[in-house]
Amino acid sequence: MAPARILIVEDEAIVAIDIQKTVQTLGYDVPAIAFSGEEALKKTEELHPDVVLMDIVLRGQMDGIEAAQQIHERFGIPSIFMTGYSEEFIEQLNTGKPCLSVIKPVEKEKLHTTILKALEAHRGEKLRVSP
Repeated sequence: MAPARILIVEDEAIVAIDIQKTVQTLGYDVPAIAFSGEEALKKTEELHPDVVLMDIVLRGQMDGIEAAQQIHERFGIPSIFMTGYSEEFIEQLNTGKPCLSVIKPVEKEKLHTTILKALEAHRGEKLRVSP
């Protein structure tokens, strides 16, 4: 079975590369890194990742919350928010649905657990939608 594909969306290159290395050591494929919400939408359409790791504050016109909502609406792909804000802040986000998050700096074990939750939830959604 092929490893899950994770798109990383982070506007700070050094942080993005560090997260990419962490995700790869967990056994996942990272086909690309996007640096803005707009780029995340394009790369999602091209690559169809299984999960998107999404920074909340991004360069460009679209923040990570809006990008994650559009990715979910258009492609049905879950996002995990990455942020330096507290977990209480994440819980207050008005996303209209439960959201998964990790606090930066990202801890490897927490990230792995959160990716597994996102993959499980995504597979569950696909099963409910299938005839």
